[in-house]
Amino acid sequence: MPIMSYPGLVFAGGTVRDVVTRADAQVACIRALNETYPTIAVLAPMDLSVEAEAFGCRVAFHDDDIPTVTTPCIQSPAEQSQLPVPEVGAARTAVYLDAAERLSKHFSDRPVFAGMIGPFSLAVRLRDMTEIMLDLMLEPDRVADLLERCTAFQIQYARAFKACGAGGVIMAEPAAGLLAPEQCEAFSSRLIARIVDAVQDESFLVILHNCGQVTLSIVSMVGTGVRCIHVGNAVNILDILPQVPENVLVCGNIDPAGAFRNGTADHVYSTATDLLNRTREYPNFVLSSGCDIPPGTPIENINAFYRALLDFNGTP
Repeated sequence: MPIMSYPGLVFAGGTVRDVVTRADAQVACIRALNETYPTIAVLAPMDLSVEAEAFGCRVAFHDDDIPTVTTPCIQSPAEQSQLPVPEVGAARTAVYLDAAERLSKHFSDRPVFAGMIGPFSLAVRLRDMTEIMLDLMLEPDRVADLLERCTAFQIQYARAFKACGAGGVIMAEPAAGLLAPEQCEAFSSRLIARIVDAVQDESFLVILHNCGQVTLSIVSMVGTGVRCIHVGNAVNILDILPQVPENVLVCGNIDPAGAFRNGTADHVYSTATDLLNRTREYPNFVLSSGCDIPPGTPIENINAFYRALLDFNGTP
């Protein structure tokens, strides 16, 4: 279950800008990709600008790269106090909800996971990373207030994906990888647990993704109640798996840039094979990329990833 969507443009045509701004282009890209490869789940694009844009941040769009938040929308305490919680469907959240509904209707043989950003990572985009880190030291109540606004929106956004027929969400919380374990618990995991409590059940799974250095925070991440953890190549997967109960899946963690985007097919194949061999004693391990596979990744590298998996499992 690699985190990938944009490589589907090789089959469907179009641009990254099309995928993140038009539901029809997003659906065509995701369908083409998942009808080509034996994925166990369909993943929507990882776009960490969507919710921030709905709150009022400026976003830059590109034809060949993912969108980026260019300007935070909170510059002062007064602006934060007046910041409204947007309605679900505001800005491009409507595009992602529409695409999730269409994909869920099309793929009846596997779950569709919509994409969301985590509460702390959203707050960072609304306020700025440097300012948030200063506020954590000097004005933690201000951070807590902002996180309450973020969490209120995200609960409603996750519920909307559930109503669309999605099988779950993959929540990206990379900024929490910069927090100390106790800060991760207070300013990220505690809030994610509320989102999980609001939406997760037998038909809807929350996957928590953090591609940062989370070795010391993995217990806090598991404590959110999610049933699946997704980690990046910043960690040694064998430092993570022993900390996670067998009834919680762990996905990861081949370097999306160094291996998939910039490596060779042989390198991807050998890396994936080595990872599978090292994790063979853990039945809850799921082979994946460490984060979102970038646009422009050579398709032969993705082919090598799946070939390694099929060879390891003895599948012709």
